[in-house]
Amino acid sequence: MIKSSLPQILSKSSDDQAVEFRLFIDAALPFFEGHFPQQAVLPGVTQLDWAIRLGCQHFNYSTDIASLEVLKFQQLILPNSEASLKISENKDKSKLIFSYFDGEKRFASGRIALKLDTQKNREAN
Repeated sequence: MIKSSLPQILSKSSDDQAVEFRLFIDAALPFFEGHFPQQAVLPGVTQLDWAIRLGCQHFNYSTDIASLEVLKFQQLILPNSEASLKISENKDKSKLIFSYFDGEKRFASGRIALKLDTQKNREAN
């Protein structure tokens, strides 16, 4: 994990199976520097980091990741914009499913497979 700073969380809602964050993507966040000179965009690795950190924190998992699956980056997230991040849990398969969107606009999505010992750590707590 890259340990980037988290964005400003404007709101959070959740139920037993999912959590949704409304994020403000401030142009002052450091990872916009040099990515790219003509038009700054939010790096995909930062989007993954946020999904992992916020999902694991909410569902009480360690951030030990086994693999990333079906990653799709459909549209660019630009500075000074808002986006929603929805993360749901598949307990049976030890996976978190995430998507970034704004209304009908889809930015990114994928699955985060957690290490099996991560699941055991969660159940022990």
